[in-house]
Amino acid sequence: MLKVENLSKIYGNQIAVNQLNFEIQKGEIVGFLGPNGAGKSSTMKMITCFLPPSSGNVIIDRKYSILDHPIEVKKRIGYLPEHNPLYTDMYIKEFLLFIANIYQIPKNEQEKRVHEMIEITGLTLEKHKKIGQLSKGYKQRVGLAQALIHDPHILILDEPTTGLDPNQIVEIRNLILELGKSKTIVFSSHILSEVEAIADRIMIIHKGNLLVDDSKDNLQNQAKSENIYRLEVEKEGLNLENIKLLEGFISVNKVSETEFFLKSDKNLDLRKTLFEICNQQDNPILSLNKESMSLEAIFKKMTNN
Repeated sequence: MLKVENLSKIYGNQIAVNQLNFEIQKGEIVGFLGPNGAGKSSTMKMITCFLPPSSGNVIIDRKYSILDHPIEVKKRIGYLPEHNPLYTDMYIKEFLLFIANIYQIPKNEQEKRVHEMIEITGLTLEKHKKIGQLSKGYKQRVGLAQALIHDPHILILDEPTTGLDPNQIVEIRNLILELGKSKTIVFSSHILSEVEAIADRIMIIHKGNLLVDDSKDNLQNQAKSENIYRLEVEKEGLNLENIKLLEGFISVNKVSETEFFLKSDKNLDLRKTLFEICNQQDNPILSLNKESMSLEAIFKKMTNN
Protein backbone atom coordinates (compact mmCIF):
# COMPACT_ATOMS: atom_id res chain seq x y z
CA MET A 1 0.00 0.00 0.00
CA LEU A 2 2.74 2.49 0.99
CA LYS A 3 6.43 2.16 0.13
CA VAL A 4 9.04 4.72 1.19
CA GLU A 5 12.34 4.55 -0.71
CA ASN A 6 15.48 6.41 0.46
CA LEU A 7 13.38 9.40 1.48
CA SER A 8 15.37 12.46 2.60
CA LYS A 9 14.70 16.09 3.39
CA ILE A 10 17.43 18.69 3.87
CA TYR A 11 16.86 22.26 5.07
CA GLY A 12 20.05 24.23 4.36
CA ASN A 13 22.74 22.34 6.26
CA GLN A 14 20.30 20.39 8.42
CA ILE A 15 19.28 16.84 7.51
CA ALA A 16 15.71 16.59 8.79
CA VAL A 17 14.95 13.18 7.25
CA ASN A 18 17.77 10.82 6.34
CA GLN A 19 17.29 8.01 3.78
CA LEU A 20 14.14 6.43 5.22
CA ASN A 21 13.06 3.05 3.88
CA PHE A 22 9.95 1.15 4.96
CA GLU A 23 6.75 -0.45 3.66
CA ILE A 24 3.29 -0.41 5.22
CA GLN A 25 0.67 -2.94 4.18
CA LYS A 26 -3.09 -2.68 3.94
CA GLY A 27 -4.85 -2.76 7.30
CA GLU A 28 -1.83 -1.86 9.45
CA ILE A 29 -2.05 0.83 12.14
CA VAL A 30 1.43 2.26 12.55
CA GLY A 31 2.52 4.49 15.43
CA PHE A 32 5.18 6.94 14.27
CA LEU A 33 7.21 8.16 17.26
CA GLY A 34 10.07 10.55 17.83
CA PRO A 35 11.15 13.56 19.90
CA ASN A 36 10.36 17.08 18.75
CA GLY A 37 12.38 17.84 15.64
CA ALA A 38 12.97 14.16 14.83
CA GLY A 39 11.53 14.46 11.31
CA LYS A 40 8.05 12.98 11.80
CA SER A 41 6.03 15.86 10.38
CA SER A 42 8.46 16.38 7.49
CA THR A 43 8.12 12.70 6.57
CA MET A 44 4.33 12.86 6.69
CA LYS A 45 4.26 16.03 4.58
CA MET A 46 6.44 14.38 1.94
CA ILE A 47 4.27 11.24 1.86
CA THR A 48 1.18 13.41 1.34
CA CYS A 49 2.81 15.62 -1.34
CA PHE A 50 2.67 18.76 0.81
CA LEU A 51 6.47 18.95 0.84
CA PRO A 52 8.85 17.91 -1.96
CA PRO A 53 11.62 15.49 -0.94
CA SER A 54 15.28 16.39 -1.35
CA SER A 55 15.78 12.86 -2.61
CA GLY A 56 14.00 9.51 -2.62
CA ASN A 57 10.43 8.59 -3.43
CA VAL A 58 7.14 7.28 -2.05
CA ILE A 59 5.02 4.76 -3.97
CA ILE A 60 1.29 4.28 -3.27
CA ASP A 61 -0.60 1.14 -4.36
CA ARG A 62 2.56 -0.11 -6.10
CA LYS A 63 2.24 2.31 -9.03
CA TYR A 64 1.63 5.93 -8.00
CA SER A 65 4.70 8.03 -7.15
CA ILE A 66 4.72 11.31 -5.22
CA LEU A 67 7.14 12.60 -7.87
CA ASP A 68 5.26 11.54 -10.99
CA HIS A 69 1.61 11.17 -9.88
CA PRO A 70 0.97 13.64 -7.01
CA ILE A 71 -2.74 14.05 -7.84
CA GLU A 72 -3.32 10.29 -7.85
CA VAL A 73 -1.45 9.99 -4.54
CA LYS A 74 -3.60 12.70 -2.95
CA LYS A 75 -6.75 10.92 -4.12
CA ARG A 76 -5.68 7.84 -2.16
CA ILE A 77 -4.49 9.53 1.02
CA GLY A 78 -6.43 11.33 3.75
CA TYR A 79 -4.29 13.74 5.75
CA LEU A 80 -4.90 15.41 9.11
CA PRO A 81 -1.99 17.78 9.83
CA GLU A 82 -0.89 18.62 13.36
CA HIS A 83 -2.28 22.16 13.08
CA ASN A 84 -5.69 21.36 11.66
CA PRO A 85 -6.51 24.06 9.05
CA LEU A 86 -10.26 24.76 8.94
CA TYR A 87 -12.48 27.57 7.65
CA THR A 88 -13.93 28.62 10.98
CA ASP A 89 -16.65 30.88 9.49
CA MET A 90 -18.18 27.96 7.58
CA TYR A 91 -20.82 25.60 8.93
CA ILE A 92 -19.73 21.95 9.30
CA LYS A 93 -21.93 20.68 6.50
CA GLU A 94 -21.02 23.62 4.27
CA PHE A 95 -17.30 22.97 4.82
CA LEU A 96 -17.56 19.24 4.12
CA LEU A 97 -19.54 19.89 0.93
CA PHE A 98 -16.78 22.30 -0.10
CA ILE A 99 -14.14 19.57 0.50
CA ALA A 100 -16.26 17.00 -1.35
CA ASN A 101 -16.34 19.34 -4.33
CA ILE A 102 -12.56 19.76 -4.23
CA TYR A 103 -12.18 15.98 -4.39
CA GLN A 104 -14.60 15.94 -7.33
CA ILE A 105 -17.07 13.62 -5.66
CA PRO A 106 -20.11 13.50 -8.00
CA LYS A 107 -22.73 16.11 -7.12
CA ASN A 108 -25.45 13.52 -6.66
CA GLU A 109 -23.32 11.69 -4.05
CA GLN A 110 -21.99 14.63 -2.05
CA GLU A 111 -24.92 15.04 0.36
CA LYS A 112 -24.92 11.33 1.18
CA ARG A 113 -21.15 11.28 1.70
CA VAL A 114 -21.21 14.33 3.96
CA HIS A 115 -24.00 12.77 6.03
CA GLU A 116 -21.95 9.56 6.38
CA MET A 117 -18.88 11.50 7.56
CA ILE A 118 -20.90 13.43 10.12
CA GLU A 119 -22.24 10.13 11.48
CA ILE A 120 -18.89 8.30 11.48
CA THR A 121 -17.02 11.09 13.24
CA GLY A 122 -19.74 11.77 15.83
CA LEU A 123 -20.64 15.28 14.64
CA THR A 124 -24.40 14.75 14.45
CA LEU A 125 -25.30 16.92 17.47
CA GLU A 126 -23.01 19.73 16.31
CA LYS A 127 -23.67 19.64 12.57
CA HIS A 128 -25.67 22.90 12.50
CA LYS A 129 -22.87 24.92 14.11
CA LYS A 130 -20.12 26.99 12.58
CA ILE A 131 -16.67 25.41 12.92
CA GLY A 132 -15.48 28.41 14.97
CA GLN A 133 -18.10 27.59 17.63
CA LEU A 134 -16.76 24.07 18.17
CA SER A 135 -14.49 22.76 20.93
CA LYS A 136 -11.00 21.54 20.09
CA GLY A 137 -12.21 17.93 20.15
CA TYR A 138 -15.01 18.57 17.68
CA LYS A 139 -12.69 20.55 15.42
CA GLN A 140 -10.46 17.47 15.30
CA ARG A 141 -13.50 15.43 14.30
CA VAL A 142 -14.18 17.87 11.46
CA GLY A 143 -10.55 17.47 10.40
CA LEU A 144 -10.96 13.69 10.39
CA ALA A 145 -14.19 14.01 8.42
CA GLN A 146 -12.49 16.08 5.71
CA ALA A 147 -9.59 13.58 5.61
CA LEU A 148 -12.06 10.71 5.13
CA ILE A 149 -14.64 12.22 2.81
CA HIS A 150 -13.07 10.93 -0.42
CA ASP A 151 -12.77 7.39 1.05
CA PRO A 152 -8.95 7.20 0.95
CA HIS A 153 -7.02 3.91 1.22
CA ILE A 154 -4.48 5.46 3.61
CA LEU A 155 -4.87 7.88 6.53
CA ILE A 156 -1.95 10.02 7.70
CA LEU A 157 -2.69 11.59 11.09
CA ASP A 158 -0.14 13.97 12.61
CA GLU A 159 -0.72 14.30 16.38
CA PRO A 160 -4.49 13.68 16.08
CA THR A 161 -5.15 14.07 19.84
CA THR A 162 -3.05 17.19 20.52
CA GLY A 163 -4.82 19.51 22.95
CA LEU A 164 -7.73 17.17 23.70
CA ASP A 165 -9.01 16.33 27.16
CA PRO A 166 -8.86 12.69 28.38
CA ASN A 167 -12.44 11.90 27.31
CA GLN A 168 -11.88 13.35 23.85
CA ILE A 169 -8.63 11.38 23.50
CA VAL A 170 -10.49 8.13 24.20
CA GLU A 171 -13.18 9.04 21.65
CA ILE A 172 -10.65 9.83 18.90
CA ARG A 173 -8.66 6.70 19.80
CA ASN A 174 -11.75 4.51 19.42
CA LEU A 175 -12.55 6.19 16.13
CA ILE A 176 -9.03 5.46 14.81
CA LEU A 177 -9.33 1.81 15.87
CA GLU A 178 -12.65 1.53 14.05
CA LEU A 179 -11.24 3.16 10.90
CA GLY A 180 -8.25 0.81 11.07
CA LYS A 181 -10.51 -2.12 10.27
CA SER A 182 -10.79 -0.94 6.67
CA LYS A 183 -7.86 1.46 6.11
CA THR A 184 -4.11 1.73 6.50
CA ILE A 185 -3.31 4.31 9.19
CA VAL A 186 -0.06 6.06 10.08
CA PHE A 187 -0.28 8.38 13.09
CA SER A 188 2.22 10.27 15.18
CA SER A 189 1.79 10.95 18.87
CA HIS A 190 3.73 12.01 21.96
CA ILE A 191 1.38 10.00 24.17
CA LEU A 192 3.11 6.62 24.32
CA SER A 193 0.27 4.87 26.15
CA GLU A 194 -1.98 5.92 23.28
CA VAL A 195 0.38 4.36 20.73
CA GLU A 196 0.48 1.14 22.74
CA ALA A 197 -3.32 1.07 22.83
CA ILE A 198 -3.82 1.67 19.10
CA ALA A 199 -0.82 0.64 16.99
CA ASP A 200 -0.02 -2.80 15.56
CA ARG A 201 3.44 -1.64 14.57
CA ILE A 202 5.77 0.99 15.97
CA MET A 203 8.41 3.11 14.28
CA ILE A 204 10.79 5.37 16.21
CA ILE A 205 12.59 8.13 14.32
CA HIS A 206 15.37 10.25 15.82
CA LYS A 207 17.40 12.99 14.13
CA GLY A 208 15.90 11.94 10.81
CA ASN A 209 16.95 8.28 11.15
CA LEU A 210 14.64 5.30 11.57
CA LEU A 211 15.89 3.54 14.71
CA VAL A 212 13.05 1.07 15.40
CA ASP A 213 10.56 -0.60 13.07
CA ASP A 214 8.86 -3.58 14.66
CA SER A 215 5.50 -4.95 15.70
CA LYS A 216 4.16 -3.94 19.09
CA ASP A 217 4.09 -7.60 20.15
CA ASN A 218 7.78 -8.09 19.29
CA LEU A 219 8.78 -4.97 21.21
CA GLN A 220 6.74 -6.07 24.23
CA ASN A 221 8.27 -9.55 24.12
CA GLN A 222 11.74 -8.02 23.90
CA ALA A 223 10.95 -5.89 26.93
CA LYS A 224 9.84 -8.96 28.89
CA SER A 225 13.18 -10.68 28.23
CA GLU A 226 14.97 -8.27 30.60
CA ASN A 227 14.67 -7.25 34.25
CA ILE A 228 15.33 -3.63 35.21
CA TYR A 229 15.99 -2.49 38.79
CA ARG A 230 16.14 0.98 40.25
CA LEU A 231 18.34 1.07 43.35
CA GLU A 232 18.74 4.02 45.71
CA VAL A 233 21.07 3.79 48.71
CA GLU A 234 21.80 6.09 51.63
CA LYS A 235 25.55 6.67 51.18
CA GLU A 236 27.87 7.40 48.31
CA GLY A 237 30.60 4.99 47.18
CA LEU A 238 28.58 1.76 46.70
CA ASN A 239 30.78 -0.89 45.05
CA LEU A 240 28.84 -3.08 42.59
CA GLU A 241 31.80 -4.86 40.97
CA ASN A 242 30.82 -8.29 42.38
CA ILE A 243 27.40 -8.16 40.76
CA LYS A 244 28.96 -7.77 37.32
CA LEU A 245 30.36 -11.32 37.61
CA LEU A 246 26.91 -12.93 37.85
CA GLU A 247 25.68 -15.01 34.92
CA GLY A 248 22.82 -13.13 33.28
CA PHE A 249 23.96 -9.67 34.42
CA ILE A 250 23.70 -7.11 31.59
CA SER A 251 24.55 -3.60 32.75
CA VAL A 252 24.59 -1.00 35.51
CA ASN A 253 24.01 2.71 34.89
CA LYS A 254 24.95 5.23 37.54
CA VAL A 255 22.33 7.99 37.72
CA SER A 256 23.93 9.72 40.72
CA GLU A 257 26.31 8.83 43.55
CA THR A 258 23.48 7.05 45.34
CA GLU A 259 21.12 5.96 42.54
CA PHE A 260 21.60 3.18 39.96
CA PHE A 261 19.73 1.38 37.22
CA LEU A 262 20.68 -2.28 36.78
CA LYS A 263 19.65 -4.70 34.07
CA SER A 264 19.72 -8.50 33.92
CA ASP A 265 18.11 -11.15 31.77
CA LYS A 266 14.72 -12.44 32.87
CA ASN A 267 16.21 -15.52 34.62
CA LEU A 268 18.35 -13.53 37.06
CA ASP A 269 16.70 -11.77 39.99
CA LEU A 270 19.19 -9.27 41.43
CA ARG A 271 17.22 -8.15 44.47
CA LYS A 272 18.58 -10.63 47.03
CA THR A 273 22.18 -10.08 45.85
CA LEU A 274 21.78 -6.31 45.98
CA PHE A 275 20.45 -6.55 49.53
CA GLU A 276 23.47 -8.64 50.60
CA ILE A 277 25.98 -6.28 48.92
CA CYS A 278 24.46 -3.19 50.54
CA ASN A 279 24.32 -4.93 53.92
CA GLN A 280 28.00 -5.96 53.70
CA GLN A 281 29.01 -2.38 52.86
CA ASP A 282 26.81 -0.92 55.62
CA ASN A 283 24.94 1.15 53.07
CA PRO A 284 21.18 0.93 53.73
CA ILE A 285 18.81 0.60 50.78
CA LEU A 286 16.36 3.50 50.58
CA SER A 287 14.43 1.99 47.65
CA LEU A 288 14.71 -1.00 45.35
CA ASN A 289 12.13 -1.40 42.59
CA LYS A 290 11.85 -3.90 39.77
CA GLU A 291 10.55 -1.99 36.77
CA SER A 292 8.96 -3.12 33.54
CA MET A 293 10.54 -2.24 30.18
CA SER A 294 7.65 -0.23 28.75
CA LEU A 295 7.39 1.42 25.36
CA GLU A 296 8.36 4.62 27.17
CA ALA A 297 11.59 2.99 28.38
CA ILE A 298 12.38 1.70 24.87
CA PHE A 299 11.70 5.17 23.47
CA LYS A 300 14.01 6.83 25.99
CA LYS A 301 16.70 4.22 25.43
CA MET A 302 16.67 4.78 21.65
CA THR A 303 16.44 8.58 21.63
CA ASN A 304 18.62 9.67 24.57
CA ASN A 305 22.02 10.94 23.48
